[in-house]
Amino acid sequence: MQFQKKVLQNGLRAIVVPMPSFESATVMVMVGAGSRYETRKNNGISHFLEHMAFKGTTKRPSALAISTLIDGMGGEFNAFTGKETTGYYIKSAKDHVGTSLDVLSDMLQHSLFDPQEIDKEKGVIIEEINLYEDMPMRKIGDIYENLLYGDTPLGWDISGSKEVIRAVRREDFLSYMASLYSADNMTVIVAGGVEPEEAFLQIESYFGGMGQFKTITAEPIREQQKKPEFLLKDKKTEQIHIALGVRTVPVGSEKRYPLSVLAAILGGGMSSRLFHEIREKRGLAYYVRSSAEEYQDAGSLVSLAGVDPKRVKDAVEVMIDEYRKVAEGTMGIAKDELKKAKEFLKGHMVLELEDSRAVAGYYAHQELLEPEVLNPDEIIRKIESVTLDEIAEVGREFFKNEGLNFALIGNFEDRQALENLLEL
Repeated sequence: MQFQKKVLQNGLRAIVVPMPSFESATVMVMVGAGSRYETRKNNGISHFLEHMAFKGTTKRPSALAISTLIDGMGGEFNAFTGKETTGYYIKSAKDHVGTSLDVLSDMLQHSLFDPQEIDKEKGVIIEEINLYEDMPMRKIGDIYENLLYGDTPLGWDISGSKEVIRAVRREDFLSYMASLYSADNMTVIVAGGVEPEEAFLQIESYFGGMGQFKTITAEPIREQQKKPEFLLKDKKTEQIHIALGVRTVPVGSEKRYPLSVLAAILGGGMSSRLFHEIREKRGLAYYVRSSAEEYQDAGSLVSLAGVDPKRVKDAVEVMIDEYRKVAEGTMGIAKDELKKAKEFLKGHMVLELEDSRAVAGYYAHQELLEPEVLNPDEIIRKIESVTLDEIAEVGREFFKNEGLNFALIGNFEDRQALENLLEL
C-alpha cells in the first residue's frame, strides 16, 4: 500500500491511497481540532460540532436532505472526535467519491447551525454523556487520563460537561471553527478503488476555495510527577474497573515501538502475561488488556481490567508484580514470546487496514500528528526490528515507582489498602 500527496495553494493536504481491488472508497476530512484545544467555557464544543455537521447546510438545509442523499448512493457516514483531531467521513461505492467530497466540503464551509437544531441536539449530547457514565468499562480510560493530565484540556472528558452543553449557542460553533478549521489545519484523504489524478482534481475542486488563517495552539503538558498517583471514582458497579499505567513518550518518539511490543507482551491478547495470570490462572477478571497511547507531547502505557470486587487487591498485586519485573529487567522474555507479540501487532494492523475507512484514518492521523507519514510496511519493519534490549531499556526508563498512576471506578471502600500496593 502506497500513498500520494499534494498540498493545495491554501495549505490543505490531500492524500490519495489507491486500493485497486476495492470497489468502495472512503473520503475522510480530518481536522487538527479536538478537546485539548478547548477552554472551561466551551469544553465539549469539538464533540458537539461533530454532531451538528450533518444537521443541514445552505445547499442541503436539513439532516434528512443529507442522509437521503448518502442513503441514496448506498453510502455510510459518520464522524468522531478525539482530544487532538476530529474526523468526518463518507464511505461509498468508488463512483460516488465526487458526491462525498461535495457533501463534506459543504458541511465544513456552509453548515447552518440552526438554533432549533442545536437545542434539540443538546438533549442527545447529554444522553450520550449519561450513557458513557453507565459504561464503566469505557469510562475508566477517561478517569485514567484525568489522573494523568489533571485539570487541563487534555485531562477533561471529550464530551464536556452538561452545564456547558446546555449553554452552547450558534455563535460558539462559529467562533470555534474560526479558531481551528483553517484549510492548512486539515487533511483530505481518499482511500479505495480510485485513480489518483482524478481524485486530486476533485479534492481541488471542492476544497481549493477554503480559507486559510492562523489557528490557536493547545496548552502544552508539563509532566512533573514525583510519586505514585491514585484516583477513585466512587460508583456502584458489579465490577471494579481498574487502570494501572506509567507515563511514556509522545507520538514522534522511536521508543513507542518497543513500548508497543512491551504492551502486547503484557496485555495484548488472550495469551498475554496479564490475561493469563489474572483471568485464566486466577479467574479474577473478565477483560484484561494493555496498550501504549501517545499524544503530541505526552504518552502512556496502561493496563485495564474489570475485576471481581472481592478480589481487587489480588488482581492489583498481580499487575504490580508484572510491572515490577519490567522495572527490574527480570521479565525473562523468550524469543518465541517476543515473536508472538510482534506478530500480534502486525496482524492486527493488517486486519484493520483491510477496510478503506481504517486506511483513511491511518493516513489522516499520521499527516496531522506525526513528523512523517509512513506506509504500513514501514511501520511493520519498525515493529520487527524491536530487540529485547530495547524493551528492557524502555522498561527501566519508564516503569518507575514515582511514575505509577492507578485509577479505579467502583464502590471499593478500602482505598488505603490499594494505595499501599503501589510500589515497584
